[in-house]
Amino acid sequence: MRKSLVVVLAVVFVLGLAPGALSAQDDECVISFLTVWSGEDELPNWESMVQPFVEETGCTIEVESTRDIVPVLTTRVEAGNPPDIAGVPSFGAIRTFLEQGEVVPLDFLDMDRMAEQFGEVWLELGTYDGTLYGVFPRAALKSLVWYSPPAFEAAGYEVPTTWDEMLDLCETIFDDGAACFSIGLESGPASGWPATDWIEDIMLRTNDLETYDAWVSHDIAWTSDEVTRAWEAFGEIVGDEDYLYGGSSGTLSTNFGEAPCPLFTDPPGAYLHRQASFIQSFIQDCPGGEDLVPGEDFDFFLFPSIDEEYGTPGLGAADLFVMFNDNDNSRALIEFLTQPQALAGWLEGGGSGIATNNEFPLDQYPDVLSARAAELLQQVDSFRFDGSDLMPGDVNQAFWTGTLNFVQNPSDLPQILETIEATASEAYVD
Repeated sequence: MRKSLVVVLAVVFVLGLAPGALSAQDDECVISFLTVWSGEDELPNWESMVQPFVEETGCTIEVESTRDIVPVLTTRVEAGNPPDIAGVPSFGAIRTFLEQGEVVPLDFLDMDRMAEQFGEVWLELGTYDGTLYGVFPRAALKSLVWYSPPAFEAAGYEVPTTWDEMLDLCETIFDDGAACFSIGLESGPASGWPATDWIEDIMLRTNDLETYDAWVSHDIAWTSDEVTRAWEAFGEIVGDEDYLYGGSSGTLSTNFGEAPCPLFTDPPGAYLHRQASFIQSFIQDCPGGEDLVPGEDFDFFLFPSIDEEYGTPGLGAADLFVMFNDNDNSRALIEFLTQPQALAGWLEGGGSGIATNNEFPLDQYPDVLSARAAELLQQVDSFRFDGSDLMPGDVNQAFWTGTLNFVQNPSDLPQILETIEATASEAYVD
């Protein structure tokens, strides 16, 4: 949920076979896998995900987990001992390895079949310099605005499809005596991260993808017109005390996990909440939330478009898998990860996520909202990763802090952006 983790974990897990399934072949089929996942969260889901592959092939998957994946990869590649497969946050994190030819092209995959299953968005994201190097079995969609359908119906409100319609709705809600949005930015040392998601979604809807990518890589300045315009649009919501539940002070002091709760009071204290799909569990932790029915008492719609020419992109996260050693075992695991059934084990293990493979059956998702998120993911015009997650740590922290200062004093925007730009100028290395 948080944008950054400060704990570093480096430990090796072995995903073995079911009892009695070992054979001589198993000693020959060992696949090394490097990931940022830890044993306390995603690794058990990964084990469930690849268990059918392990049982079918008799392979053992050795997993090394570290939060410092780029330095570890650098050390191992330089030592001539790279992992067979790595799960990395983006191509940006491994650009040097791509340029050096250390990453294996996935040209052994059936590209016609890949196009049928994944479509242009995910093939484009997995491609570097015209060649497919990565696959994405699972994604998370962040571009969601949550609401209560019964509350909307009672008030006579309609779901907005554009930014202007959403601003008009906010004004109507204010006239009716309630707040439009409930936003919570408190998250301990990571306070401010929910606001960065807002700005990233707005950047994608007010600029082309190349500009968004340039912003993330600091090829355009934080003080540029493109970035300034996105913050100013965010200010149309958070800069108006009347639109915020609890005003700016309440927004700054409310924990992100508690922020959706005012949507479900009687009468509602607010009507909208922008957050990623994980917030469903927090909604059901609200007072009375255990009685709320997903898809009936609470639902979501896609963050609306702003400039029509840029459509409605998807912002989120995804698991990118790349190969560093070209052998039959690595190829077999990559091929398995492209299949629609690959996500089934992850979900059965208690994990969350959306299949990027459009052939994954909707009825295999654990609830109706997960299935709806999957449908929305297939409908987005484009997809980009959470920008702040890809930025250097110092820049990410400055971004978080800048959003808190902006909510408190929107008129300070020029100075806020100059401060982040100064941090970015020192953090990015050519």
